[in-house]
Amino acid sequence: EVTLVESGGGLVQAGGSLSLSCVVSGFSLADYDIGWYRQAPGKEIEGVSCISHTDDGNTHYKDSVKGRFTISRDNAKNSVYLQMNNLKPEDTAIYFCAAGFPCTRMAVLTTQSREYGSWGQGTQVTVSS
Repeated sequence: EVTLVESGGGLVQAGGSLSLSCVVSGFSLADYDIGWYRQAPGKEIEGVSCISHTDDGNTHYKDSVKGRFTISRDNAKNSVYLQMNNLKPEDTAIYFCAAGFPCTRMAVLTTQSREYGSWGQGTQVTVSS
């Protein structure tokens, strides 16, 4: 069974930091790109960051988080991480990790995409101003 479990969300003041984790099981991180996506209330899901399954671990970021967020992975721990620094109120959302979508499609996924691939249950990130 394929599972993804996120953790690390919480409430933080603007300018603060959070570190999200995504622990996967049922497949190898060496075989699938893993993306972080977020959805704010009443808004479409959007791609935040993605890391390639290839040895070079090529990374992708949404423009608005470049320089603030860092994605990484530890294949031995079956885990993907998202370090989020200098958080802003507009980063408030439920954050999901997902497998089954190539990083090249990160920017075009929609809320309907949650019917496909494999998704975690999400972790809430709230940034107060």
